[in-house]
Amino acid sequence: MRSSEVSVPDSGAPAKPKRVRNPELHRAAILEAARSVFGEQGYANGTIREIARRAGVTHGLVVRHFETKERLFVTALLARRDEQRYSGAIADLPERVARSYVENIEADGPSDPFVALIRSAGDTQVAKELLHAMRREPAEAFLGVLNVPDLEHRADMLGALLIGVTFSRYILADGKLAAMSPEALIAYLTMAVRSILLDSVECSDGEQN
Repeated sequence: MRSSEVSVPDSGAPAKPKRVRNPELHRAAILEAARSVFGEQGYANGTIREIARRAGVTHGLVVRHFETKERLFVTALLARRDEQRYSGAIADLPERVARSYVENIEADGPSDPFVALIRSAGDTQVAKELLHAMRREPAEAFLGVLNVPDLEHRADMLGALLIGVTFSRYILADGKLAAMSPEALIAYLTMAVRSILLDSVECSDGEQN
């Protein structure tokens, strides 16, 4: 009678590498890939599938982290914009706001939130979501030092100014504004930001803010 043969695994065979679970590492890779894809292709053409491919993760993992393409878009563009809360002198605030805007947009290029906001304007809901997030950022980081009753109005005026500068200098890229050096732009912006944030406003009904 033949004895039954039992196969024994070869202990010398290389072990199959275990997949390392690192949610923070995956999240960072997804955000970096999203900035690249949205910067190159815009919101409408950028796909979660392409973002997942570049990040080296699955489509499902991207959805698990961010749920929707819209949320991923907004989070990716603002992820590197965590500003330290301003605690300096109010007189220096306009220059700090101007310098932060210019240095960030010069460094980030197509993936800057202001550039992306303008390029995503065709999708109104996405543009609104990004704009709302961008309003919160300077209000929380910079404008908390201002004790004025019309702070929200001033914050919206500041946003409108920066969106206009972005369109002229970085989208159309034409004219004197586009030709300015970053330091010259900071100087001119500081002047405009100072007027928006610090000058008193007299309304037609005589009320002052």
